[in-house]
Amino acid sequence: MNVGRIIEKLDAYLDRKDYDAAERHLDYWLNEADAGNDPRGKLTVLNEQIGLYRKTGKEAQCLAAIDSALSLADSMDMGQTITGGTTLLNAATGYKAFGKAEEALPLYRKAKTIYESALAPDDKRLAGLYNNMALALTDLKEFAEAKALYQKAIGIMEKQKGGAARVAITRLNLADLIAAEKGPLDGAEEIDRQLLEAEKLLDAEDLPRDGTYAFVCEKCAPVFGYYGYFLTEKELDRRAKEIYERT
Repeated sequence: MNVGRIIEKLDAYLDRKDYDAAERHLDYWLNEADAGNDPRGKLTVLNEQIGLYRKTGKEAQCLAAIDSALSLADSMDMGQTITGGTTLLNAATGYKAFGKAEEALPLYRKAKTIYESALAPDDKRLAGLYNNMALALTDLKEFAEAKALYQKAIGIMEKQKGGAARVAITRLNLADLIAAEKGPLDGAEEIDRQLLEAEKLLDAEDLPRDGTYAFVCEKCAPVFGYYGYFLTEKELDRRAKEIYERT
């Protein structure tokens, strides 16, 4: 299977928020992978399904895709490969999305070991792992470890072209961590500092106004609203809507 073209088409559906078409697309290629006896292609599709079902809130389908992906990766003896680490990461993030942080954390730890041994220290995939793992740690009240991982993620993404948007998400995650650890009142000053920094990053003129930026705006807007930054929330929603309508 031409995995690159499959992902390219999937991204086009996701940019338009056409999730039904994205689901049909992945179902078709999952069947094709089975018919063509292509386990590597199948694992790629399963990993994409985990992400899609997480995004659309389909818990049963997401958990089924996780089970299939982990089982397939084991049968292929992926071991310490980057693909194996990515499968663990996606599975963990799927668990976390549906309130299963305790199940997610051991998978994050395994993925972290693989990624840190196989990837360059400034690889943006490490930043994604650190961010997602820190979210699970925050749920489990392991605040010190979570904060350290967020700082590592920021250090990586600050060096990436277009990384400002991802740093903004991490800043908002840090605001939520502070609120969970200290409470919204005792932590108000630190929370505001993270929010203002995130807002500045999202306003950067050199950020491409593309589907990724729209997704980040959409993700960040309700966090600003939760902390009372209603004008920022409204503006980010407007930007996201404008991009989606254009594409």
